[in-house]
Amino acid sequence: MNYIEFINQTIKSKVKERKNIVLFGQNIDAGSCISGLSKDMEVLNNSKILNTQNSENTLVGFGFGLMLNGVNSIFFMKQLDFLFLGIDQLTNTYNYIRTVQPKASFTIVPVIVNSGYEGMMASTNNLSDFCAISRIPGYCITNYVDATSILNEQLIAPGFRIIGISQRLFKELLLLENDQRGQLVQDGIFQYERGDDVTIVCFNFSFAQALELFSKMKERGISPSLFSVSRAMTGDYSTIIQDVQKTKKIIIIDDNKSDSKLFHEMLVSIYERVKLNLVKKIIRDLSQEIYKPISDAFEIDNEEIINHFV
Repeated sequence: MNYIEFINQTIKSKVKERKNIVLFGQNIDAGSCISGLSKDMEVLNNSKILNTQNSENTLVGFGFGLMLNGVNSIFFMKQLDFLFLGIDQLTNTYNYIRTVQPKASFTIVPVIVNSGYEGMMASTNNLSDFCAISRIPGYCITNYVDATSILNEQLIAPGFRIIGISQRLFKELLLLENDQRGQLVQDGIFQYERGDDVTIVCFNFSFAQALELFSKMKERGISPSLFSVSRAMTGDYSTIIQDVQKTKKIIIIDDNKSDSKLFHEMLVSIYERVKLNLVKKIIRDLSQEIYKPISDAFEIDNEEIINHFV
């Protein structure tokens, strides 16, 4: 099964028997249904599926209004960039929402356009940048383990959050579908393996690259730990810090195109507690012009990294 098919099926199973829920967004029940993200959704008679206009500020306010009136809702979006048009609601209205703590849920599920340059209105590929504006809880989905956990626990949980879907991964095979590795160890932090030699931590949508590096290290007799940080907000990294205290080496992989990196906070916490023997950061080369027609491929030199250990 590929990535988007699994996400679609998981969401469908969560909403089809749920009472008192509204699903809405542009063409979510027509056309391509956001390239399959919202395909064939079904809800009970007391729930609704609404195909809406392009009016993001109004639609975010609509979701918050439903929440305040005890109605759960999910806003499916074809592109994260357009959510900036709802920034008034996401800052001012959300600040009010925090004070009243409604019991209903409101979840925004946007597609993050990270499959290559698609014009000037497709430049936001770092969910943590967006969530930082108003300290919005946010999560990225990259594989079977994190998708299952995040969608089951967060999709219709009381409160507000954004769950980002990677366009680059839409047609890729779902990673770890038949793999028993992986568990949630802290909010938005997943651990897939414990090792003795080095700690690998990946952010944003770079899990595939981290998993490949992990596998090649194992083949060369190196014992790595493997973590992914799926949350898009700051928080506690104590589980990762405990692992780094043992290995004294860390490799960080992050595929976002922003100067702002969520892992900087983690590194500060590690430096305060651990004397490291090796820190390797694998990020995009931002010295080149990235907002023009280019590939979104994020390739790393696994052999160059492994040479530090053999």
